[in-house]
Amino acid sequence: MAADSDPESEVFEITDFTTASEWERFVSRVEEVLNDWKLIGSSAGKSSPEKGEYTSGIWEEKSKDINFADFKFSITHHYLKQESDEGDGKEEPEEDAFPLAMQDLLCMNNDFPPRAHCLVRWYGMREFLVISPGANCEAIISESKCNLLLSSISISLANSGCQVPMFVQIQQKWRRMYAGECQGPGVRTDFEMVHLRKVPSQYNHLSGLLDIFKSKIGCSLTPLPPINIAIRFTYVLQDWQQYSWPQQPPDFDALLGGEVGGVEFGKLPFGACEDPISELHLATTWPHLTEGIVVDNDVYSDLDPLQAPHWSVRVRKAENPQCLLGDFLTEFFKLCCRKESTEEILGRGLAEEEGKENSDISAALSKLTEPAAVPIPKLSVSNMVHSARKRIRRHRRIDESPLSNEMLNSILLYLFPDAAVEKSSENKNDYPLLLPFPCVQNLFSHLKSAPSDSLSYRLALCVCLVNFYHGGVRAVAHLWQEFVLEMRYRWENNYLIYGWVRHRMLNCCIERKRARDEARKTTDGGKERERKVSGGCQNGRFGPESVPPATTASDSAREVGKSWESWSDSEDEFFECLSDQEEMEFPPTAGEKGGAKDVSKAKPEGRLHPHGNMTLINSGEPLYIPVTQEPAPMTEDLLEEQSEVLAKLGTSAEGAHLRARMQSACLLSDMESFKAANPGCVLEDFVRWYSPRDYVEEEVVDDKGNTVVKGELSARMKIPGNMWVEAWETARATPARRQRRLFDDTKEAEKVLHYLAVQKPADLTSHLLPCILHAAILKLKEEESVEDIPSVKKAIQQATSHASKVLHHPSPDYKKLEDVLNQLIAVETVIARARSLKAKFGIGKGEKGEDAEELEKFVSSLLEEPEVAVTGAGRGPAGSIIHRLFVITPCILKPMGGGINVPDFPPPAGREILLRTCVPRPAPYSKALPQRLFCVLMRDEFRLAGAFSSDTSFF
Repeated sequence: MAADSDPESEVFEITDFTTASEWERFVSRVEEVLNDWKLIGSSAGKSSPEKGEYTSGIWEEKSKDINFADFKFSITHHYLKQESDEGDGKEEPEEDAFPLAMQDLLCMNNDFPPRAHCLVRWYGMREFLVISPGANCEAIISESKCNLLLSSISISLANSGCQVPMFVQIQQKWRRMYAGECQGPGVRTDFEMVHLRKVPSQYNHLSGLLDIFKSKIGCSLTPLPPINIAIRFTYVLQDWQQYSWPQQPPDFDALLGGEVGGVEFGKLPFGACEDPISELHLATTWPHLTEGIVVDNDVYSDLDPLQAPHWSVRVRKAENPQCLLGDFLTEFFKLCCRKESTEEILGRGLAEEEGKENSDISAALSKLTEPAAVPIPKLSVSNMVHSARKRIRRHRRIDESPLSNEMLNSILLYLFPDAAVEKSSENKNDYPLLLPFPCVQNLFSHLKSAPSDSLSYRLALCVCLVNFYHGGVRAVAHLWQEFVLEMRYRWENNYLIYGWVRHRMLNCCIERKRARDEARKTTDGGKERERKVSGGCQNGRFGPESVPPATTASDSAREVGKSWESWSDSEDEFFECLSDQEEMEFPPTAGEKGGAKDVSKAKPEGRLHPHGNMTLINSGEPLYIPVTQEPAPMTEDLLEEQSEVLAKLGTSAEGAHLRARMQSACLLSDMESFKAANPGCVLEDFVRWYSPRDYVEEEVVDDKGNTVVKGELSARMKIPGNMWVEAWETARATPARRQRRLFDDTKEAEKVLHYLAVQKPADLTSHLLPCILHAAILKLKEEESVEDIPSVKKAIQQATSHASKVLHHPSPDYKKLEDVLNQLIAVETVIARARSLKAKFGIGKGEKGEDAEELEKFVSSLLEEPEVAVTGAGRGPAGSIIHRLFVITPCILKPMGGGINVPDFPPPAGREILLRTCVPRPAPYSKALPQRLFCVLMRDEFRLAGAFSSDTSFF
């Protein structure tokens, strides 16, 4: 009784049936999407697609996400973009015209498209919608859910008036199962599908499939309207046997063993190590058949592939085949990411060895300060380096050296071909600095690389070679160590580094030092002067293997064609730095106290030649152009470094003044040379020669009425604190040969050598990467010229342009460089595929004629197009070769059953049968509507995709 009197028991649940359910919201959301995409109304009136348009045309798609409660779906609109859409839209379609999808069911222009969505292949439609579960959602497996979705799209299509067919993806995605519907005015098409693992024996031939189709359409008319049949059999060739990949693997022992010439070292490998064509698919098609023309049942078959009117071929390419050039580039690129130094890689950082090395060096340096007499040649930097080289090789056992002496000598001979010239001839200046470059013009400038005959280019090839075949990064470190030692040897012995583009500074230093040494030998009294220098300077003249003195003269760029003997004084040595006593020995300048009277009587030094008819302002003596020092050469990296330093000085007055002082070294040197060559000169005289625009002349009338020319310095020269005035006041009358050198070749050479010595293998490969890309592009151009593939030419141009943009950046992005490498590897793969196909079809054996040209076009099309028609089918030149390929290949496939096997061909890997007709459904008095059944019969798959239309007005 208490429970009955409980007030809560009298409360019952109230359901509000006016509230929209999740199902209604889903249907409404689908309709909104159809309205947004403007898929409402009739889609009829468009022209039928042209033959092959499904393959060559552009397919587009757009998607939106929709929800059914908390379950996510994606709705996608697939459609063929047609240029004639706008023009066709102007024509008014008939009121009762079939939807566009129903018209496409009967169109025969695009049967079996080689590259299209599976629904396009099965149903032949140019436009459709697909609703599929979201990426992380479960598949729609239960029958009730499938029916709920089908009813949802049916209501959406009916409410919106959309005539585009809509499909729902059901079952697991890998099964590619779809169910759908298309609605039109008084008509409806249902899309149904059957998918089995095995082919039922009663439906393993055309006769059984016709029975299914007839029973499904259920037409009671007699005689039954004709059924149009299209059949396609696909044969797969996998085992090429003697038509295997023609390229033999390279014989690297022969390449690198014994004598190795520069020509062999200069070649990059090319080609695929395996056949880049894995399969050939032959499709034999009977496009227009009727039921009574062909017989295909479990006892007999008329479907002989040799008698098929249409043949088409496609090739399946091997995924990422191993290619030699691609492997070279990939392994070289990996070096750029290594962090180890050369010492760490070669394992010379052990404590014991370091102790021995340090004790030797300390002992050598202590000998320099000992009072006892020590033979100077033994303490030269060169001897110390050569002894270090011996110690390096002594500590590194033979079995630990990545590169053998024979291999290393071969590589060094390839890198420095002038070494062979030096051995056979005493004249070392006959070898050209840069060999002619007959390859692609200016390609190296676009890539910021080096010419193909330069040392940088050859070094890149050698580094790439030893990295891939002779020990990887350890071999690279070993080669680089020997390379740096060779650089130092050449600097110390005045041997030019031929073809060295990246570091021309070292060559410039060597040329300056060689010029001084040669000038000393040719100048009269050279021996006396050498004795004088040896006795008066701290830097004595060493033996032939030592570093030349750092206090010798440099030749001037402004005295081209002028010999050292024409100088006004025989003393041609530069003083590296001046002590206080040496400064007192020079005569005072005109700006110093007590020097004004004697300066005009000073002996002129360092004159080149008179400067026209110009005379000095004060004395009237001829104005001579002085012998000046050549400005210090600047490389690209030095210019960037100098610009960075100058920019850090800021824009303040103090910074600007300091910047001007830093840039005035050459100006001060020229002023001192001018004063020495023109005693009694003034700043105006120097400006008249050095910067004529800063000396303004005008005609004036003097006291006597005569017109005279009067000159004065420009306004900027009269600014208080002008840097030119300050420099002129501090400049001494010193000829160029007695000045401190503007360009210290010894110092600069040591900087370059130190820079090279501290480079890690990763830094080295980063510097040489442009050269390797350059070499790879040249190799691809060379190989492409033999094959003449238009798409490859375009791809090489695109890769070159991409590489040029990436490499011009000061610090290239490795991700973008990797993209460039992938482009080059893809080009190599395409060329390898072309060669494989040419070998299989017998192209390139010297045959000429129409058949050869036709075969070349056929092979070229196989590379560019997804499927290529065979002219003449099995009786044409290409068809005959394909037939022969199948004949010599053993049939390793088991028969699929059904029909009779052709002796020359293996059982078909797949059979596709398309049945079409137009009959009234569901009643005999209904409209005659298109019916279609697409059948796929494979070894592990049996699929029926049917589109059955019904009349919804008269049924």
